[in-house]
Amino acid sequence: MKPNKISMLFAAAALTFVTACDTSGPNGNQKAQQGALIGAGVGALTGILNNRNGSGGNRVEGAIQGAAIGAAGGAIIGNQLDRQEEELRAQLGPQVGIVNNGTNLVVTLPQDILFATNSTAVSGASQRDLATLASSINQYPDTTVNVVGHTDNVGSGAFNFDLSQRRAQAVSSVLINAGVSPARIRSIGRGEDAPVANNLTAEGRQQNRRVEVVITPN
Repeated sequence: MKPNKISMLFAAAALTFVTACDTSGPNGNQKAQQGALIGAGVGALTGILNNRNGSGGNRVEGAIQGAAIGAAGGAIIGNQLDRQEEELRAQLGPQVGIVNNGTNLVVTLPQDILFATNSTAVSGASQRDLATLASSINQYPDTTVNVVGHTDNVGSGAFNFDLSQRRAQAVSSVLINAGVSPARIRSIGRGEDAPVANNLTAEGRQQNRRVEVVITPN
């Protein structure tokens, strides 16, 4: 490989990383930076493996090219998540939790504001939040959405699983009625199997009763 080609690939990778490190973007582009680094690492490894039987020069070229492509893809996904997170924080109420993992957004709606006791009917206030969430999902069409229902451990495991499934489906229905394509949404019931707090306390059980909307770029 000619030296000038190596230089061009290095420059492409460097430009992608510098762009991702621009802190003037949403949330300081934190996840764009993280995505660029992860993407570069994965891309470089893929490039080396794809050229493992070639010459040393080919392996270097594969690593650099893979890093540049991976960094670009990771930065794009990270920037999208940063932007969507910032918009949702401004639009949704303070009771709605938002976590940006760098690979997806997890929007958590406490079950106690979504539903009345033993009910699967979504409250009016929560329907407004879900309409806002649906609008955001439609603004970023190249994503998939998992709606995951969770409960505390009060009652039988079978009852809790069924309730979590029906509540996930109820939230999915609101999103679909607000314009999100059904093909993009999957409803999942987890029952009491994935607690985020201790079920031995009232406060912990309250945290465990929730529905999570997981938005993942394709």
